[in-house]
Amino acid sequence: MAVYRAFYAVLLRRLPAEAAHRAGFWLIRAAASVPGVAWALRRVLGPRDPSLRVQALGLDFPGPLGLAAGFDKDGEGVIGLAALGFGFIEVGTVTARPQPGNPKPRMFRFAAERALINRMGFNNHGAAAVAFRLRALRARTGYRSGYRPIVGVNIGKTKVVPESEAIADYVTSARLVADVADYVVVNVSSPNTPGLRDLQSVDKLRPLLAAVRAALDSASPRRRVPLLVKIAPDLADADVDAVADLALELGLDGIIATNTTISRSGLPDSGAVAGAGPGGLSGAPLKGRALEVLRLLHARTGDRLVLIAAGGIENAADARERLEAGATLLQAYTAFIYQGPFWPRRVQRDLIAPALIDARPGPHSDREGLGLKGE
Repeated sequence: MAVYRAFYAVLLRRLPAEAAHRAGFWLIRAAASVPGVAWALRRVLGPRDPSLRVQALGLDFPGPLGLAAGFDKDGEGVIGLAALGFGFIEVGTVTARPQPGNPKPRMFRFAAERALINRMGFNNHGAAAVAFRLRALRARTGYRSGYRPIVGVNIGKTKVVPESEAIADYVTSARLVADVADYVVVNVSSPNTPGLRDLQSVDKLRPLLAAVRAALDSASPRRRVPLLVKIAPDLADADVDAVADLALELGLDGIIATNTTISRSGLPDSGAVAGAGPGGLSGAPLKGRALEVLRLLHARTGDRLVLIAAGGIENAADARERLEAGATLLQAYTAFIYQGPFWPRRVQRDLIAPALIDARPGPHSDREGLGLKGE
């Protein structure tokens, strides 16, 4: 931890936020490319306590904490990221067509508030390229015979595609990634693609999710690919309930709560914030609303959906609070950026510390040990 803080202070914080991200991500990929390094890191940093295991979405997660979409947009660093101790990796957001994203600068740090603002705009190589990369990864002998990370794929709408063609655009991506994704997430909640959040309204979301479900079933007839939807924290409570009802109606497997927010609550009223401009806010300021949305969803759905909590999770206490509020799994991004490569291990290690153990039953669970098992 001290080494990372020094590295961050000396180098990363002096770089523009996106350049620092690229540098850090390159180091992770470079380390994992050295024979034996990923295996050794996984042995030291990976979740190994049986009480951390989670059975959900028909999958066996070694730990409840995963990396949220947005860090590894193109599936380039799955092995290295998993070796740092994440229980699963969600790649993307990917779109049917390659696209460069929004003009730079498009990522801004607010270190004192432990927050980021980004308006990346789904910059990615396209669903076909990501599927090819993940398929090649699965074909590697060491990957196939050894530890295989759980990989979800988050799909979004190509920016140039009009709303009238959005369903076909999502369906194209779903078909391309169906055979390489352990689960698929429909992202209709990023604030950085014009009009995308309009698709969260139930009348537009119902045909979209139904079409993606049908596309996954058609493209992967031998294996049912779990399907989830990721929602915004900025939805009104009634709209959160409506999405929950729709997910149950359509037989979705789960909901991710939440994406970034367009609110600037929790940030200072400063020129730096104004200068950052539009975009999604992530990190500590999102914590309260993300927890509220999670509680709303669990109150509405009970144990019938897998709920993945995201937004402002910084430590084991935050993680425990989300699990108690109804989450089956957890995701993080911003805390990983600020706290470094040993953060995933620390959070999951602290989850099994006696002071944090809570024996009360929770969602999707057959409680043993810490009680992080689920259906």
